[in-house]
Amino acid sequence: MQKILAYPLTFLYMIFFGLCLLVFHPIQWVCFNVFGYNAHRMSVALLNLSLMRCTHVLGTTYTFNNPHSIPTDRPLIIVPNHQSMHDIPPIIWFMRKHHPKFVSKKELGRGIPSVSYNLRHGGSVLIDRNDSRQALSEIAKLGRYIEKHNRSAVIFPEGTRSRTGHPKPFKATGLKLLMKNAPSALVVPISINNSWKMLKYGKFPNGIGNHITFQVHKPIEVNSNFDSILSEAEKKVISGITAFKAEND
Repeated sequence: MQKILAYPLTFLYMIFFGLCLLVFHPIQWVCFNVFGYNAHRMSVALLNLSLMRCTHVLGTTYTFNNPHSIPTDRPLIIVPNHQSMHDIPPIIWFMRKHHPKFVSKKELGRGIPSVSYNLRHGGSVLIDRNDSRQALSEIAKLGRYIEKHNRSAVIFPEGTRSRTGHPKPFKATGLKLLMKNAPSALVVPISINNSWKMLKYGKFPNGIGNHITFQVHKPIEVNSNFDSILSEAEKKVISGITAFKAEND
């Protein structure tokens, strides 16, 4: 019965989602080209708040728990697990004062209103997953960018999203490269739960009635022991997933 109800609700959601992308595309263009970086950044934050609101049609709710006073005057490397595209708008909105920028696959840099424009012009980097040299060069560039401007890089170290909610092993290269190029950064692990249920039926329909949670863990200082930081970040992310499952099973 729930899946049957999901079909009309997903159709309605997709209409609202598409309208948001179309409406905010020219808004972003004006903000970026006329008013500059800060106006564009706020337009992107409001876009992602609107995209979250669209999911309310599906009965989706969010909890973003960040009990830490994370400074805004130094760079961050935000390290979440990855379950679906619905991981991204809450990170952009709730972490907006930290100016989050993403490591994204190059295919997202064209053809998607609003999303592609922001990825090309907002400070994120687009990587070719079939060209390791290009990918590493772009990630290093992002590290230098956040170090210079005290902004945040968001990288999903699993590489691809988990379709079941079970975390995948972290891949070290990209995260280590960010740390090398942003030595004054804090690493901020985030555990995401239930986002995968939005796609539990596949691309259509979306899952309905889901409560997606984000648990921000205590930041980790970057030092020369990159392996230790990677291990600690991975353990924190997994602990947040394990605790959530224990509470909700």
